[in-house]
Amino acid sequence: MIVLTVALAVLVGVSLGLLGGGGSILTVPLLAYVAGMDAKQAIATSLLVVGATSAVGAISHARAGRVQWRTGLVFGVAGMTGAYAGGLLAHWIPGSVLLIGFAVIMIATAVAMLRGRKNVDPDAAPKSLPVGKVILEGLVVGLVTGLVGAGGGFLVVPALALLGGLPMPIAVGTSLVVIAMKSFAGLAGYLSSVQIDWGVAAAVTAAALVGALLGARLTSVVNPDSLRKAFGWFVLVMSTVILWQEVHLLVGIAAAVIVAFAGVVTFLCGRNESCPLRRKAQPPAESVPTS
Repeated sequence: MIVLTVALAVLVGVSLGLLGGGGSILTVPLLAYVAGMDAKQAIATSLLVVGATSAVGAISHARAGRVQWRTGLVFGVAGMTGAYAGGLLAHWIPGSVLLIGFAVIMIATAVAMLRGRKNVDPDAAPKSLPVGKVILEGLVVGLVTGLVGAGGGFLVVPALALLGGLPMPIAVGTSLVVIAMKSFAGLAGYLSSVQIDWGVAAAVTAAALVGALLGARLTSVVNPDSLRKAFGWFVLVMSTVILWQEVHLLVGIAAAVIVAFAGVVTFLCGRNESCPLRRKAQPPAESVPTS
């Protein structure tokens, strides 16, 4: 199972390189249901993988000048505080409850990916940094990261774009810095009560990094918008599996039926100009980090 886990971690990394973000949305289920780790160990290990892959991605963005350090550090320090607190608080919460919370985060992430985000005008004048709002947002997102291991890229990017007034490419690069900071802080909180298998963690992290580098090279041959939508539907399906495993079979079946119905409606509306649920035409959506 360890060999299978490492092999799948490469595929996780490939999706990360194509879509951006830390990838805890796939890493936690992989570690919990394939590697056989308990919930808290899987979340803690995922934070290590997320932190490492995000840090490597942030380096490449920084070299390209796509990191706003002031905004990122303010958000990141607040996020680290919330993540560390979340990691400590997780000690008192049952693992099944954490995984159910993770499933909820998966659903929110999938919806964000399927909706996409409008491009931000790169020539627009930057807004003044609302430090209070950025700190509050950082604390909340960091707390979520520390509790369930989700890097929160789908929350960080819009927060940086809307609160910090950053163009989307810079918001994405800056978010990787934030995600890395709060992932390592959340890991520190977990290490006070959770033992990590460092050998497995290192192997999964290395495999994800290799996959991420490979995925980055594939960006020129893969349609990112189509990939983002396909990944969003896959995450929704995975969330139904977790609800089945952690709540009840009937809950998982009900969630799967809802996802299937939404998929059929989306498919039909996409081919019918008169569909009332069809969104109005808009500029191509930017991919949203999924950690």
